[in-house]
Order: sequence, then structure tokens, then C-alpha cells
Amino acid sequence: MFSSRNDNFFICFLLLVIFWPCFLLAQSPGNVLERDSTVRGDTSKLYDLIDVGKRLLHIQTKKKESSPGKTIYFSVLPFSTQVPGGGTALVTSTTAGFYLGDRKDTYMSRVTFTPYWNFKQRFGLPIRSYIWLDKNRWVISGDTRMMVYPQYTWGLGKQHQEGDELLVNYSYLRLYQTLLKRLSHGFFAGIGYHIDYRVHIHTDEGSPLLADYTGYAYGTAQSANSFSSGLSLNALFDTRNNSINPWDGYYASVQYRFNPTYLGNSNSWKSIYIDFRRYIRFDQNRERQNMLAIWTYLWKVFDKKVPYLDLPSIGWEDYNRSGRGFDQNRYRGRNLLYVETEYRRDITSNGFLGFVVFANANTVSGPKSLFLLNWNPGGGAGLRIKMNKRSGTNIALNYGFSKHYSGLKLTLGEVF
Repeated sequence: MFSSRNDNFFICFLLLVIFWPCFLLAQSPGNVLERDSTVRGDTSKLYDLIDVGKRLLHIQTKKKESSPGKTIYFSVLPFSTQVPGGGTALVTSTTAGFYLGDRKDTYMSRVTFTPYWNFKQRFGLPIRSYIWLDKNRWVISGDTRMMVYPQYTWGLGKQHQEGDELLVNYSYLRLYQTLLKRLSHGFFAGIGYHIDYRVHIHTDEGSPLLADYTGYAYGTAQSANSFSSGLSLNALFDTRNNSINPWDGYYASVQYRFNPTYLGNSNSWKSIYIDFRRYIRFDQNRERQNMLAIWTYLWKVFDKKVPYLDLPSIGWEDYNRSGRGFDQNRYRGRNLLYVETEYRRDITSNGFLGFVVFANANTVSGPKSLFLLNWNPGGGAGLRIKMNKRSGTNIALNYGFSKHYSGLKLTLGEVF
């Protein structure tokens, strides 16, 4: 286990490694926003499901004049999916893309709302937002969830094998809010506040108790609650003009969260989350997509007494998008490193159909799993259908697989 001195050194080293490239990039970003803001600015040659509906219903619309971009672009997708513990849930995914300033100097904001209900006692009301204010002076990120959410767990690291999973039930309230101010070009810094409140954590009658199954003493007592409340220091470098469907640019963020006892925590603990993404366009044709997207994140907790469900886990980063080809929560530990790369290309010249091919891998610390030495690979491919060409929103159908799992997942918007 790291000592306090080693923990501080580790944090400083990671901050330097992640943000040194960002400071170098910031020396010549004057054209970054100008370049990215013209990507697919003219959507007249593109085709989406709205155009399909207009053609089928014989709807004629007048050609709109150029707009500074304050229109809201909605995309709605109802579908059903399997939920942990068995059964099917009705899910409705809604994405809104909009500008709070002139699109020439303001990135597109987004709000997503993805409620689900299985017609019984399981439901979720997650609302996530990523808001750019006028001229990108401020960026506000929010994540609010109210959920009755069962999930499988396999313990820590590779403690238990596929087929030996344990179903854990609880109700969950999440309130995350961060506010960051632009310091120079694409670089931002700010603070955040975070609450994770899990109520009545329990396993089913006849199943092992979570504490016995994991051998972990914190946040695993039967029918107990888990409350985590923390402040965070955040740094961000973001040159993506559209976070719904990035075509170019960089994204790098660091969040250092501390959860002291005076904010209501039973025990004090800290964590760090470092996220880096790069989008590489292979040609300058702004009408067709042909690019490579790269994503990696490191998630680490410090101190021993961290609640079990707050430990880093695959598929539990902010937007629950990592780990295609794995069960959500399949790997959990005190340290988690994730890497993914995806090739994206249009099939049709009008952008209506496209495809992706992706590969990912993760390494986690824990029993039978050595961090950075034992890796868990996955991969897959997906189809893209243009839902809204003005916001760039795609219907994404992904098939992912790994050694012990495979499955299809339908979402609105790109995974990252």
C-alpha cells in the first residue's frame, strides 16, 4: 500500500505527465477552435433519419438561412434492453445539442436523459450535461441520477470467475457538479462537488453476503447504506467542438477528489481520475468521416477505507461507456487503467450510414490480478445511422466481445 508521501509523489507525477502535452499544445491553439468549428458546418449534403421522415411523409421545408447556431437539436431513441438480475427494461434515450453562443467561437453543449423502467421496481432517471457558455468562457458539467439499480459483482481483481457472480441490489442517488473557467485557449480549471449515496445495499436471500463474498470490510454490510461526499479539483484541456460526435481535437482531464469526514463520510479517502482522448482525421474531407479515436483513463483510490461500490470499476466512469465487450462492473479494484482505440468511417457519401471497429483492454489491481501486468482484452464492431446531422448525433449499435462475454448495445451518440 502506498504511503502518504508516495501518494503525493504519484499524484504530482501523473499531473505532470498528463498536462505537459497540453501546455505544449496551448502554445499554438489559436486556430484550433477556428479549424474545428468548420467541421461539417455545411450539412446540406448530408442525410439523416429526419430527412427520411420528411421524404416518407412528403414534408417540404423552406431552406433556412445561415444561423449563428442557437437552435436546439433533439434526438430521441426508445428501445428495450436486458437488465442485471433478469428481465427487460424500457429505455428512452434523449440527447439535446445546442449552442449558447455563436458557433464560430462556442462549442456545442449537450444534455442527455436516459430513463429506464422494467415495469416493476427497477428504474433509473439519469441526467447528464456538458455545457459551454458563450465564447467558451466557462464549462459546466453535471451528472444527476436517481436509480433502483441491481448489478452483478465479481469481487476485487479476478477474485471470482465468470459464472460465480453475485447480484447486489441497492438504490442510488448521485449528484455531481463541476464548474471550470477558461484560463487560456482550450485550458480550463475549476472545482466540483460530488455525492454518492447508496441505500439498502443487500444480496438476495440464500445468496452469499457481500462482505463474505468479497472479503472487503467497507460498504459491504448487509442492508447498510453507503454515503460519500467530496470536493474536487479539476483541470481540463478540450479542443473538441462537438462532444456528441467529435471529429478532431484533444480531450484531457484530471480530477482529484477528496472526501473528508467533515462532509459526512464515515472515513476520509481520496481518488484521482485522469482521462485522455485524441481524435485523428486521416483526410481533410469534411463531408465524410475517416478517423481514428483513442481513449485512455486511469482511476485510482488512496487510503484503505474506501466504500466497496466507490472503488474503480469497469463501466463506471462518468458516462458508463467503457468496457465494450465486458459486463459492467466485471473488474473492480483500487487501481484501474483502461485503453481503447476505434476506427470510424462513413459507408455512404451522404453520411447516413457508417461503421466502427474497436479494441480495448483494461488492467486492475486485486486478488489474482497484478496491475499493469495482467490485461483483459476486448473488441468488436458497430453500425452507425445518422439520427440528426445538425448535431452529429448517431444511433450507435455496437457488438462487443471478450473471453467470457459478448453482447449488443444500442445508444445515442458516440461512445467517446
